[in-house]
Amino acid sequence: MILTLSKTLQKTTQNIASLLSSKKDKLSKDELEEILIECDIDYELVESILDSLPPYVSKDALHKALITLLEIESSPLLENADSIKPLVTLIVGVNGAGKTTSIAKLAHLAQKEGKKVMLAAGDTFRAAAIEQIKLWGERLSIPVIATQHMHDPSAVAFDSINSALARNIDELYIDTAGRLHNQTNLNNELLKIVRVCQKALRDLPLRKFLVLDGTQGSSAINQAKAFSQNITFDGIIITKLDGTSKGGAIFSIVSELKIPICFIGVGEKATDLLKFDKQEYVKILLDSIF
Repeated sequence: MILTLSKTLQKTTQNIASLLSSKKDKLSKDELEEILIECDIDYELVESILDSLPPYVSKDALHKALITLLEIESSPLLENADSIKPLVTLIVGVNGAGKTTSIAKLAHLAQKEGKKVMLAAGDTFRAAAIEQIKLWGERLSIPVIATQHMHDPSAVAFDSINSALARNIDELYIDTAGRLHNQTNLNNELLKIVRVCQKALRDLPLRKFLVLDGTQGSSAINQAKAFSQNITFDGIIITKLDGTSKGGAIFSIVSELKIPICFIGVGEKATDLLKFDKQEYVKILLDSIF
């Protein structure tokens, strides 16, 4: 994993290296401030990090500070996911964040673990979205519950859960329409989908993942904060980290939202999804600084 993650963060680490004339055992707070801000860590968060550190900062001291930032308590649902059947996951995010591709990657990961998987084409507003998830289903030999363009997405979610229960499915992933956080009607509909899913699941929990574009920085945080006002997310998937030199945005996202990052997307293929490992992530960043 660490080699793949290193490649994913290559633009970020090259950006850091360009700010340093040479590597040192310790950096001044001023030097470190420039590096952290350039990585797209929010200014106030950078100041908070630096406040807890000595005037000259070692690799070990910064490692402890950054790891502490990423230590968010997981929800019981994440901790016990393997014991839930079917494990139903609702995928939420704005258009273009990479929701449907992330669903395919999650499904493929579950497949590799020997699980029976199903997909649901819950983005009924875009005919192309229905076709995209059907295509992924064909590629991965995974059944897809789909309906006509503009059909009620709550009905798709309800039918897919009932089908998963009847067919002894291990994991079901439900796509949703991309929506901006300020689109009231679409967000009310999202709340309806959540309610319908919970009704269909009876006593089983519903896992909810938020997909964020890693290149969007503070914009992604604003989207997530607005979505989180109405929905409690169990985890975040960060996409497109391979396309940005601002890989430090992960720290700001976790600090602001207090939601754990579960996966990161590192490309377009079904295999291009990594379980997020905070130790490896921080190590790669620090190795480019010290």
